[in-house]
Amino acid sequence: MTRAGTTTNAAATWEAALELLAEQRAAIALGGGERAAERQHAKGRLTARERIARLVDDVPDAFRELMTFAGWEMYPEAGGAPCGGVVTGLGRIHGRDWMIIANDATVKAGAFFPVTAKKVIRAQTIALENRLPTVYLVDSAGVYLPMQDEIFPDQDDFGRVFYLNARMSALGVPQLAAIMGNCVAGGAYLPVMCDKLVMTDGSGLYLAGPALVKAAIGQDVDSEELGGAAMHAEVSGTVDYREPDDEAALARLRSLAAGYARPDAAPWARDRREGARATGDQAALEAILPVDGGSRAYEVRDVIASLLDEGPFDEYKAEYGETIVCGTGRLGGYPVGVVANQKRVIRKQGRIEIGGVIYGDAADKAARFVLNCNQAGVPIVFLHDVNGFMVGRDSERDGIIRRGAKLVNAVSNSVVPRISVILGGSYGAGHYAMSGKAFAPRFIFALPSARYAVMGGQQAASTLLDVQAAQLRRQGREVDAEALEELRREVAARYDAALDVRYAAARLWVDEVIAPRELRSALVRALEACAHAPVPATFPLGVFQV
Repeated sequence: MTRAGTTTNAAATWEAALELLAEQRAAIALGGGERAAERQHAKGRLTARERIARLVDDVPDAFRELMTFAGWEMYPEAGGAPCGGVVTGLGRIHGRDWMIIANDATVKAGAFFPVTAKKVIRAQTIALENRLPTVYLVDSAGVYLPMQDEIFPDQDDFGRVFYLNARMSALGVPQLAAIMGNCVAGGAYLPVMCDKLVMTDGSGLYLAGPALVKAAIGQDVDSEELGGAAMHAEVSGTVDYREPDDEAALARLRSLAAGYARPDAAPWARDRREGARATGDQAALEAILPVDGGSRAYEVRDVIASLLDEGPFDEYKAEYGETIVCGTGRLGGYPVGVVANQKRVIRKQGRIEIGGVIYGDAADKAARFVLNCNQAGVPIVFLHDVNGFMVGRDSERDGIIRRGAKLVNAVSNSVVPRISVILGGSYGAGHYAMSGKAFAPRFIFALPSARYAVMGGQQAASTLLDVQAAQLRRQGREVDAEALEELRREVAARYDAALDVRYAAARLWVDEVIAPRELRSALVRALEACAHAPVPATFPLGVFQV
């Protein structure tokens, strides 16, 4: 087959994948459905996405949604939780990015599922790490009580929302809130701890609703008297601004947002060059990358060239440790370092190295490059398509564990912003070394082609198959080849389902699933967000393996 024919087939496959992604996004955007939206409108209220559209500037790409697939295909017994019941993302308000967190009252009256709390916490964490001002559009019935044991007690559960709320305030991160419906029980603390609080007529703010008050202390009181906007504006003094409806409240928020001074950009961001243009056509990524998670080899330098600005890419140690490509360039005008898994087979000096595998020399090179980026104070973009570290006798004798630990140490202690992108596979310890989720990148994105697990489905099935066979032999039982093959197929199918990137996105292991042609703009927007936060002056490494 000609190269042109290969490209055509790849594009056709990508076309189907991106059409499916668009359809799924459209379904998620409906929230609890058209009837639920109609009920919201009947109350004189807007939906979460309608509120966001009126809050942000009237410019292209004003709202960059994050964690769209939160809760995807989860909680079927409760009817699901589209988008996790809360819409989050970066929104331009007077030309400045704010983190926007908006309860979706069309999904179970905005109640918090376990994933809802985790999504809000992740949005707050992004805001905290990047010193992003934050606005909360509150319309929530509180914790989803049938799952209270999964929402309430743990360190990363519902209470963490208020902890981060307070920590952001202490660090001077601006926070605005508008109560535009229900705000009850413990959830009432969040908007009250913000800098400014807006509340609409017809909304309710109280620790316990009328029914609970009646049951607890025998007091008869209606919602307005207990916690309406007029009471809080005139009597308790809890509300700073009382507005008649959503439109007025959103206009007030925009006015308040304009009153905050802009902080100085991080030192690396002050060197931004305006008018930056991409080297290549973003649609070209679909011709380069396999749609099925790294099933074929490709040249990762072509990916890098498609993402970076016009101008030089200064590759670091290009002839050493070739299964990882490192270098510096510019992205959206910003200086960046790039660490990328090479996917083509390396043939050199009588040896063959498998693309997507981290060998000892590649780990050494990448670790040193991470140090260099921290020394220069520039952010790092990690491009994942990694099967893991090299295994086997020769690799172990070559110190792969020690050399891999060096890379893990450097990435863990790096103080410059890190942004991770999963292009294809991201497996095992290779995922960690490439600044995976557990290593707290500022943002982590994935293409629809991404695959995410300890190992692939077939490898996992084979491993478990060996364990099962050994158990049977220890018991003195015959190993039934047919039964074992059936087990292998079942395990492989389960693993393959969990490998899909939407499975990861549903559980917030990635911040967003992005089409290849949108990747460059998403990375630039992420760098703009990162530019708000100062970089620590020191870069401690602890014990560094040599």
